[in-house]
Amino acid sequence: MKLAFVSSYPPSHCGIGEYTRMLVASLKSLNPGIEAYYVFSDISAKKEPWLDDHYGAIVYPTFVRGSGRGLERIVDMLSEIGGVDVLHIQHDYSLYGYDDTVLRVAEKARDEGLAGKIVVTMHTVHHPYSDEKPAVRFQQKLNTCDAVIVHSHLQEFELRNQGVSPLRIERIPHGTLLNPYLGYPRMKLVESLGLNGERLRGPVIVVSGFLKWDKGLDVLLEALRILKPSRREMTVVVAGEIWDKRVLEYLDGLREVANLVFWEKYLNSDEILQLNALADIILLPYKSVKFYSVSGMLHLSMGSLKPILGTRVPKLVELYQHAPRVTIPPGDPQALARKLKWVVRNYDIIVPYMSFLYSYAVRTQWHRMAQRHLNLYIKLLRKKPRPTAPPRTLMPIE
Repeated sequence: MKLAFVSSYPPSHCGIGEYTRMLVASLKSLNPGIEAYYVFSDISAKKEPWLDDHYGAIVYPTFVRGSGRGLERIVDMLSEIGGVDVLHIQHDYSLYGYDDTVLRVAEKARDEGLAGKIVVTMHTVHHPYSDEKPAVRFQQKLNTCDAVIVHSHLQEFELRNQGVSPLRIERIPHGTLLNPYLGYPRMKLVESLGLNGERLRGPVIVVSGFLKWDKGLDVLLEALRILKPSRREMTVVVAGEIWDKRVLEYLDGLREVANLVFWEKYLNSDEILQLNALADIILLPYKSVKFYSVSGMLHLSMGSLKPILGTRVPKLVELYQHAPRVTIPPGDPQALARKLKWVVRNYDIIVPYMSFLYSYAVRTQWHRMAQRHLNLYIKLLRKKPRPTAPPRTLMPIE
């Protein structure tokens, strides 16, 4: 079996790319007999083909992130490698925009015998009230694919309501990494991350990931103004790459009301896992957005077996399903202040309560989710064999 993914890919700073790399790594560990993995990626980090030695993926930088320009080259590249059995698109509107170029390119590849089956994972699903009508029009064209993967019930039923055949939809949850750093001494984690251990006093509350407007730092700021914690009562660690300059104002405010440790850096999965192992409480105070997705940060957090406090927004629907008592309404600093105080005071109660979520983390480990992907690929390929295309000269790999 030969697989090709259309997706961003590290070192690009993108959660979808991290997701694709984890999926490739898990598939490779499950089935070393898969002949080859190809990734047609964005060109934001590298522009020449290269081999990811660790995971065995051959990466072809192809398209411009945000517009999808260059996607048409995929057909020629598939011809050069002799075609693939499955062409799997990791779709997010931030990668390809709102037109259907990526679908049309995939259909052309299938029609020319260069892709046996087309699979699309919809990381973001818009509904008619999201004000993004082009996204809804794109989603109504998904019946041209052989399978559409979603991560949540909300995404599944929204696509069904928009006319996507339920026979094509597969719900496969986002994969979860069990944190390998649990049990590490705090000072060893601090040293590895390059933080100042003397700054960490009291319970450590961690907010990490891309720092966007919907991260909820403004709500956290107002909640801490209500709580008025002393600088020895708790430490707030905010870490990640700034994607919205508005968060700088909130960070200045947090410095005034709390013991803030701010680490501005693009965090890879390994660093996020170390931060989560360091944390006493993982905080996800997201604001509500007008589309359905799931949080990769939640899945990195679940595997850390720490109390998680988050808001009742669609991207945290799994937290609400499995641990509703640690969720609060979005945009409500008073509710966040009350819940944060309650979690700190009742920590010994909260940890066993979170066992329902921890059980879900075990059930959604990456190797389990990769097996479900592999089962889907095999099921699709059994329906009809892929016409093979003779390979041509391969592109050079740096």
